[in-house]
Amino acid sequence: MSSLEKELFLSKLPSRPPMPSGLQPGSKMRMGPGRKRDFSPVAWNHYFETMEDIKIANGTSEDSFRIYKSGSDGPVLLLLHGGGHSALSWAVFTSMIISRVHCRVVAVDLRSHGDTKVKNSDDLSAETMSRDVGNIVEMLYGENAPSVLLIGHSMGGAIAVHIAAKNLVPSLVGLCVIDVVEGTAMDALNSMQTFLRSRPKVFNSIESAIEWSVKSGQIRNIESAKVSMVGQVKLHEDDSNTPGGSHSIVDTAIHEEEEEEEEGTVKKEKEPESSKKIQESKTEYTWRIELSKTEKYWEGWFKGLSNLFLSCPIPKLLLLAGVDRLDRDLTIGQMQGKFQMQVLPQCGHAVHEDAPDKVAEAVATFMIRNKFTESKGEIQRSTSLQTLL
Repeated sequence: MSSLEKELFLSKLPSRPPMPSGLQPGSKMRMGPGRKRDFSPVAWNHYFETMEDIKIANGTSEDSFRIYKSGSDGPVLLLLHGGGHSALSWAVFTSMIISRVHCRVVAVDLRSHGDTKVKNSDDLSAETMSRDVGNIVEMLYGENAPSVLLIGHSMGGAIAVHIAAKNLVPSLVGLCVIDVVEGTAMDALNSMQTFLRSRPKVFNSIESAIEWSVKSGQIRNIESAKVSMVGQVKLHEDDSNTPGGSHSIVDTAIHEEEEEEEEGTVKKEKEPESSKKIQESKTEYTWRIELSKTEKYWEGWFKGLSNLFLSCPIPKLLLLAGVDRLDRDLTIGQMQGKFQMQVLPQCGHAVHEDAPDKVAEAVATFMIRNKFTESKGEIQRSTSLQTLL
């Protein structure tokens, strides 16, 4: 499978092929000759101010939604991540947008993702996930909710559109969707399973997971990968020594061959095979969510998305990694001036991770233009962005 196909399948959108391993756009790591790159994980509190779990009643039990917050004044940027990712994918973007405009950030781990724990983790329908977000906003702010700007990437962008179309957040003032378009997303779904099977099933350390994400091109900014991959994988203690264990241990110990003694001496008795095989528990990292099992919901996320997006009667921003992603309905809508569009070249599908500074500039400009907030300083708008009003 080509690198283009891999990125397409992961994102459910066609994407540019990953750059060769080594330096990535937006990376703050510039390694000299002979120096090893650092793939050590970085904690959430380097970028967010607080973390909390929001409890939502669900029958006789409670669902717990993990959120990360920053900022103390201004409108709320409600951030929804893509499929398989977590709220931590917004970490670097959060630090950059907070420094540019007066705003508050609430980044959510959607159900079955990150550290969110729900009773029915198998239900990832657009309806259920949209309702989750509405409940979180109500629990946080009640009837006095501040102005909210919904920002969603990929699957999260689709959920954001459904939320806006159903008016599940009454104080919603704007909508920003990052690199998700109905036409190309629907085209990519047929081959999604092929890509998921091609991904590594386990990593021997969190550093290995970070390294894979950068070198495969899934996240092209090492700074973002070091914090966001922590939310994509989880520690799995091997359980093969217990009944029903799902992972078998491979005996990788090096055993000495039976030695022949010098002529005239007695040959050593062969050790019992059972005493030679020493099985030690291994520590592995696996994906937090098995995306292959969510297939029945994929069409519901994206079908009819373009018309829903265009029908939302609020200011809208579409951020894309390439203009080739536009489908017919959005192309017509863009020509009619129904939304603002900006193209950020040289990014992969995870636009907000690959170029968090440019995405922050685009979002800040959008907010100021629509009088949602005020700037904390001069907003540097990249001349490479294509803006269509």
